[in-house]
Amino acid sequence: MIQKIWFAFISNTIQLGLFFYSKKITVRGRKNVPKKGAVLFAVNHPNGLVDPLYVSTTNGRRNHFLVRAASFKKPIIKKILESLNLMPIYRIRDGIQQLANNQEIFEKCFKILHKEDTLMIFPEGSHNKKRTVRLLSKGFTRIVSGALEKHPELEIQVVPVGITYQHASSFPSKVVVRYGHPIATRTIFEANAPAKAINILKAAVTTQLKELSVHIPDDENYDAVLQQLNDAQVDFTQVDQVNKMIESGIFPKPKKGKKNFLKPLLYLIQLNSILPFLIWKTILKKIDEIEFVDTFRFSLNLVLIPIFYSVQAWILGVAFGTLVGFFYLTISALLILLYAKCAPTNTKSHIELDS
Repeated sequence: MIQKIWFAFISNTIQLGLFFYSKKITVRGRKNVPKKGAVLFAVNHPNGLVDPLYVSTTNGRRNHFLVRAASFKKPIIKKILESLNLMPIYRIRDGIQQLANNQEIFEKCFKILHKEDTLMIFPEGSHNKKRTVRLLSKGFTRIVSGALEKHPELEIQVVPVGITYQHASSFPSKVVVRYGHPIATRTIFEANAPAKAINILKAAVTTQLKELSVHIPDDENYDAVLQQLNDAQVDFTQVDQVNKMIESGIFPKPKKGKKNFLKPLLYLIQLNSILPFLIWKTILKKIDEIEFVDTFRFSLNLVLIPIFYSVQAWILGVAFGTLVGFFYLTISALLILLYAKCAPTNTKSHIELDS
C-alpha cells in the first residue's frame, strides 16, 4: 500500500514537472492502449531517461521499465529506482560476466506480464538523437517468447510508441507521443517457428515506429535531408507531414526562426533561481552525452526549484508577511510557466547539433 502511494505521488509530481518543463505535450493514439491485460510498450529512444517519463505519464497504465544497468550503481539511487518499478538491463559494455544477470531480470518480466501488468522497453538498445528508427535488438522478443513459453494461455499485446521532439535537449521543447496499434503476439508465435516469429514481430514493430516518429533513413542523404528540414523550420511534432516530406523529397523553402522576445524573462528566471542555475551550469560541464542533458536538467529542476523557491518565499514571509511570501511563490511559478509555454522552439541551424 505504501509503495503504491509513493509511486502515485512520484508519478503525479513528474507529470506536473513535465507540464512546466515542456512547451506542449501532444498525445496521439491513446485509445490504442489496452486498458487491461499484459502490454509491452516498445518505444523509440531519442532523449535519455525523459523518454520513459513522457510515456509513463500519458498511457493510463502503471508501468515497469527496463533501463541501462549503469543507472543502478549507487545503492541509494538503486533503492529509489526499484521503488519506482525500474529494473536494470545489462549490455556487453557492462561486462560479459554481467550478462548472466539478465536472466533474473527476464524472469521478473515474465511474472509482470503473467500478472497482466505492463512493461516498457526501448528495443533500439540505446538512446540516440538521430531522427531515425534504428535496428531493433532481440531482447524484447526474447521476453515475449519466454513469457509465452512459460504461460501458453497468456496474450501479450505489444504496443509500439513513437516519441518525437521539436528539438531534444533544448528548453522548452514540444514533444509528441504516439501510440500505435497493438500487436497480438500469441498468434504470431503459435503459427511460426521461433526464429521466424521473432523476425515477424521485429518487422511489425519497426514498421509502426517508422510511422509513429519522424524517420529519416540513415544513409548518405541523412545529413542533407535533416539540414533541409531544419532550414525550413518544420514542426517535427507534425510527424505525418514531416514523414511525407522525407518520402517525397519535397521540402518547404528555408525560413528564419522566430526571434525570442522573451529572452529577458529567461534571464530574470535564472536570476531568481540563481543557486539551482549555478549548480546546473556546473553539472552541465560534466555531461558527456547530449541525450542526457534533458534528463539531468529536468531532474535537477524538479527537485531544487521547489525547494529553493519555498525557502525564499519563507524568508520573504518572515520579513514582510505571509501574503508577500505567497505572492512571490505564485509569481515565480507563473514566470516559468509563461516562458515554457510562450518561448519559440526553433530548430537548430547546424547539422551537428541534431546528430
